[in-house]
Amino acid sequence: MTRTKLPFGSWPSPISAADLSASGHPVEGGRFVGEEIWWSEMRPTEGGRTTVCRTVDGEVQSLLSEPYNARTRVHEYGGGAWTATADGRIVFAEFSDQRVYVTRPGETPVPLTDKPEIAASVRYAELSIFGDEVLAVRETHEGGEITRDICAIGLDGTGVRSLVSGSQFLAYPRLSPDASKLAWIAWNHPQMPWNGTELRVADLETGQWKTVLGSTEESVLQPEWIDDDSLYVISDRTGWWNIYRTSVDGFVEPVHAAEADFGAPLWQLGARWYSVLDDGKLLTVRTFGTDTLGVLDPSTGSIADIDLGALTSVSLGGRSGSTVLLKAGGAHSPSGLRRLDLGTGELVDIRSGLETVPDAGYLPHGELRTFQGADREVHAIAYAPRNPEFDGLDGELPPYVAFVHGGPTAHVAPALNLAFAYFTSRGIGVIDVNYGGSSGYGREYRNRLRGQWGVVDVEDTVAAVTGLADAGLADPARLAIEGGSAGGWTVLAALTSSDVFACGASYYGVAELELFVAETHDFESRYIDGLIGPLPEALDLYRTRAPVNNVDGLSCPVLLLQGLSDPIVPPSQAERFRDAMVRKGIPHAYLAYEGESHGFRKLETQVNARESELSFYGQVLGFTPPGIPKLELWRP
Repeated sequence: MTRTKLPFGSWPSPISAADLSASGHPVEGGRFVGEEIWWSEMRPTEGGRTTVCRTVDGEVQSLLSEPYNARTRVHEYGGGAWTATADGRIVFAEFSDQRVYVTRPGETPVPLTDKPEIAASVRYAELSIFGDEVLAVRETHEGGEITRDICAIGLDGTGVRSLVSGSQFLAYPRLSPDASKLAWIAWNHPQMPWNGTELRVADLETGQWKTVLGSTEESVLQPEWIDDDSLYVISDRTGWWNIYRTSVDGFVEPVHAAEADFGAPLWQLGARWYSVLDDGKLLTVRTFGTDTLGVLDPSTGSIADIDLGALTSVSLGGRSGSTVLLKAGGAHSPSGLRRLDLGTGELVDIRSGLETVPDAGYLPHGELRTFQGADREVHAIAYAPRNPEFDGLDGELPPYVAFVHGGPTAHVAPALNLAFAYFTSRGIGVIDVNYGGSSGYGREYRNRLRGQWGVVDVEDTVAAVTGLADAGLADPARLAIEGGSAGGWTVLAALTSSDVFACGASYYGVAELELFVAETHDFESRYIDGLIGPLPEALDLYRTRAPVNNVDGLSCPVLLLQGLSDPIVPPSQAERFRDAMVRKGIPHAYLAYEGESHGFRKLETQVNARESELSFYGQVLGFTPPGIPKLELWRP
């Protein structure tokens, strides 16, 4: 087949922005309910709501009719918004009012919790069934104050009772087998759960509790009872999140020591990295760059890895005997729900996160790369332009977009990402960067960002893109950068402090710090203490690091995209940066979306945002993407 030569960026592609959203329905939380497999999925075509699904006669069936939306706002990032009883009832937190409801498939949900005077002021997350009650983390907003506790909700409608409190944040409520003790994870401001947490155990008869493990410099996660007096728990006391055995009296010993993470930052409640099997062994996921599934024998400390082929991202779902559910994906396989038989190794697809997958010829190949920064290595994944019908012009190098993840503690691995394919199939390369501060490489790598936010993340992203350009793979004059949330901060910081990038797109990015810490939500209101420094001591740093105060160093166009209902990074952040660009006369566009929060969920928003981003790159980097509406830029 003869390939046509066209300028990079102008290749026709069968992958549309609508395909990215209409085809996508991210799948989470697989579990067994009797003989059935249930899971949750987000539906952009249904206003971005989350429903619970199962298959019936090979067809996917939604168990929650519109407009019900199983989504919790605890910590604003939620997690554990639904669970199921053994007899097939769904228990879920409804997004609109944050009350907990119970229902059977096809029936009208009935509330289990009272309606508060102020809508959504009492929220519940990390729901789990224990006997005839639902354990939950409860978050109460009252009179400007926010409190949290662990509570039990009666499945028979008898109400809610508080079990324990005593800290600003709580996670992982776990009742002992005899129900006499409750274990949980606790932490307080200014800690984030990846900095330092405590494992606490309470005697429910006396109400007395004690700290068993953890500190402000030790992050402990996911306690699971072994018996009535001992537990497994994850701790990063060695610099890596490893699994330990501990007793309620404080005895601690490692189960398996490894320079890999059997855990990750707790952004969403309910995350799990190991599961106790019927024979007492542990099914585990460990990460160093990519994920590896393995069975750990606590009696010997040995681990036997399970070959999942090209699946490089794995998280655990429910289990029935030796059959487990995984959410897994790879560079050539879309993320989705899969069933694994631990006895035979058989892996069966249950539900893909994508309705349709483009022809493989239009999908990029993710290549793990390591670049040398100023004094450290930087990990990234490069996706070169790829289209079976087109090549670039002779002597032309492709433009590249650096994707900067959020968090900034997130982690990226090679993935079949249609957003990447949207660009690469048009002749635009993508590089996905695990800059210093990212997880998946141990605590030391995460700690590189302590006090250095806006410095290390920028330096590492610059090192990755200039490394590509130095290798002759990318056009150094046509480098762009995009990111969301904390990634948006890095976009704006990079554009105002370096001349490497020709333009950038910030999705709901942080632009200013003094008002941000006052305006953002409670969970992250002290996060900047560790990333920059505490107030008032670090006030000068807050001002000098903030991109909005460095617009004099900006000389290229910027695209700002913002949800107007975002409680995490409020619209005022983007608006302040926009106003600063107007004052300096910088070409830009500001796209604000009604009804969108932190992460766009509606089909029409997602399509408009992605097409606008592509048009923006075309105008700045010198190509015309066919069939894409032109984004109007503000110009002085």
